[in-house]
Amino acid sequence: MGLCPDWKLGGFFDLLTYVKGFINTNNNQTSLFFPSFTKIWFVINKIFCCKPTRLNFYSFYFKKFFYDKNKLTKPKSKQHIILETDKKQRCVCHRSGRSTHVNQNDQCCKNELLDPFKCQTTIKNDLKMSTTALDPVERLLDGAEQGNSIIKNPNVLRHDYIPERILHRNKQQELVTQSLIPLYKKSIPPNLLVYGKPGTGKTLVVRKVLNQIQSRVDKNSYQIKIATTNAKDQSNLYNVLVDLGRQLGLKSKKTPDDKLWLPSTGLSISEVFNRILYIIEKNKLNTVFVIDEIDHLAKLVDKTGKDVLYSITRANLKLKNGSLSLIGISNDVRFKEELDPRVISTLSEEELVFPGYETNEIKEILEDRVPLAFEENSVSSGALNLCASMACREHGDARRAIKLLDVAAKTAELKQDNSITDEHIRLASQRIEVDKESQQLHAFSLHEKLLVITIMKSPNISTGDVYAAYKSLCKTIQQNTLTQRRVTQMLNEIELSGLITGKMIHQGIHGNTKKFNLTISADLVKNTLKSNEILTDIL
Repeated sequence: MGLCPDWKLGGFFDLLTYVKGFINTNNNQTSLFFPSFTKIWFVINKIFCCKPTRLNFYSFYFKKFFYDKNKLTKPKSKQHIILETDKKQRCVCHRSGRSTHVNQNDQCCKNELLDPFKCQTTIKNDLKMSTTALDPVERLLDGAEQGNSIIKNPNVLRHDYIPERILHRNKQQELVTQSLIPLYKKSIPPNLLVYGKPGTGKTLVVRKVLNQIQSRVDKNSYQIKIATTNAKDQSNLYNVLVDLGRQLGLKSKKTPDDKLWLPSTGLSISEVFNRILYIIEKNKLNTVFVIDEIDHLAKLVDKTGKDVLYSITRANLKLKNGSLSLIGISNDVRFKEELDPRVISTLSEEELVFPGYETNEIKEILEDRVPLAFEENSVSSGALNLCASMACREHGDARRAIKLLDVAAKTAELKQDNSITDEHIRLASQRIEVDKESQQLHAFSLHEKLLVITIMKSPNISTGDVYAAYKSLCKTIQQNTLTQRRVTQMLNEIELSGLITGKMIHQGIHGNTKKFNLTISADLVKNTLKSNEILTDIL
């Protein structure tokens, strides 16, 4: 026989509900029916219907007595109605037999005793069906095990991933390769400085060229050695040289030949560099040092007074067997202004500037990565367009575009969505901005952090007042103060980072002054710096 239509047994159901309402009023019970009524109703419905019980959820008396007498919270969805009792939550649609499936992620479905009809037929693991909160770790792990992931290969989205082809950078690849070809002729290649804003492909191009050269070196046993480091990752000048020296073969433990031993500490900067030259000479190596973020190396040189850059550019005057060349990569074209004039001419024998990407170029780069990184049809074209557009506002930053896509994908997975949309891109952008500002704060020196805290504590503060308050903070944490001139320079540098803003105020006969304010929230400053024990007491 066909399914039992509502009108056939609706009257009988209404009668049972009506009686139940009065009984529950007197006995303060929360069960849907007496067991006897339940059995009767189930048997009658089994006779007339070929499927398990279908209750009439829309009858007048059901609404009147079930909601009113049992304090039922009206559902947002017709499929999930939660009856609140003192001890537990029950899912009415599952208890009633209206659904033939039990979702194992729902607490109310895990205990079969909660279903008086005993009519469940299938156990489902439907994360989106859950009516009660599942442990977030379990939810994500379950999704990963079931293959409910948008990201297919996360490595493709990493900042250090090198694609087989680098789009829109053929000219730059040719120029970097051309500068290194003298290595194959046992000649000394020129020093090369590579400039460009973040995300314009500088490091990517240089690394790809070097990897291809290295693969040929390994096959043909050329006496060529390439050592790479990132000056920003090293805390001091000594560590930069140790990193490079170890890649050339200098040992961390003592050796019979003391000059091949390079301890982590204890030597002078000049001695470390002499040992680097010693191993180049001994092994007749044609060496290339690749220093990313070389502008930070220039700052380390300024702090120590030990001009390693000058030593590198003059190294070939001392070497009889082997050679040493430098490739420097920098985001800041102006960093040369702080260098010794004697260094500039030899350091920048050749220069290469990477322009920012255009919007259409960034979109093509994303389209090239999407099939490798994501499951099919998981990224909408609108999301790609928005991603490229947002990244282009940041001086054509392809790295930011890829980061946006990565964070958007993770956001979509957390929300259990099947594809990346415009909304996910916007949420990702907000999250990245907060992370970016925190990273900038962490990278500041102690005194730069003190200046940010000073401005946080006193909004719209003048340059002179900043210095007075800064000196007070230094006294509190027992730190030596910098000169007012240096503090003024630091304020200008912090302003360039975008974390503070300064507005020039004209005060007539009293001259001009600058008023400073934060461009980020005070909470962000506190949360970022609270892990610094020195600053805890003044935040």
